[in-house]
Amino acid sequence: MSWSAKQYSMFEQQRTRPVRDLVAAMPVEQVNTAIDLGCGPGNSTEVLAERFPTASITGLDSSEDMLGDARRRLPSISFELGDIGVWNPAQRYDVILANASLQWVPNHQALYPRLVSHLNPGGCLAVQTPDNLEEPAHRLAREVAASGPWSGKIASVKHPDRHPATYYFELLQPHCAQVDVWRTTYHHPLAGGHEAVVEWFKGSALRPYLQRLDENEQAGFLDAYLKAISQAYPALDDGSVLLPFPRLFVVAVR
Repeated sequence: MSWSAKQYSMFEQQRTRPVRDLVAAMPVEQVNTAIDLGCGPGNSTEVLAERFPTASITGLDSSEDMLGDARRRLPSISFELGDIGVWNPAQRYDVILANASLQWVPNHQALYPRLVSHLNPGGCLAVQTPDNLEEPAHRLAREVAASGPWSGKIASVKHPDRHPATYYFELLQPHCAQVDVWRTTYHHPLAGGHEAVVEWFKGSALRPYLQRLDENEQAGFLDAYLKAISQAYPALDDGSVLLPFPRLFVVAVR
């Protein structure tokens, strides 16, 4: 199951709120060059452009489908196909933004200092990553993957490691003049109830499972996952679900 801009954008308002908070927290004003790593359909790039309207901004993503939506949204901005894991630009930037993208890239011990090295002096690295691997949505996905007839295909699926705030603070402090790390739990209202929770994660966390399954297996997996989700997240009186979603923020100035 490849990245789908349509699937991801079903919850654009909720997904964009954290990047607005992230971009607002960057302690820089004079920005000439900026890049959005893992720009998706361009919602985060748009927030970046609103904050720094005179900057030369580039968006990078590994999905052509995402880039197609981004180019239609922001035709005046340059978008490029690329892999964050091997990104090695010839220039340096005043701002490197990575909103809900670095959790897909392994080896953060090397990745984060490498990103800082691509900043100009005084430049800012701004990162937001979901911090939810132990939330019911992820835990139940692992349980359903290991317990169904599809377990031989997907029981071994593992998301790249994530780390606590202290890890990133200590990792970046030797390379930066200023490091700010914080964690926020958003409570995203989903009007579609438990089915909407499943749709949300189909666009992100469930992708590594679904891409290994055929169509019938995907349907069975999603049905079992929906039943588990319905037990884990209580519906409100109007049928909606308030989805708790913890996120970790890092803003580091070189």
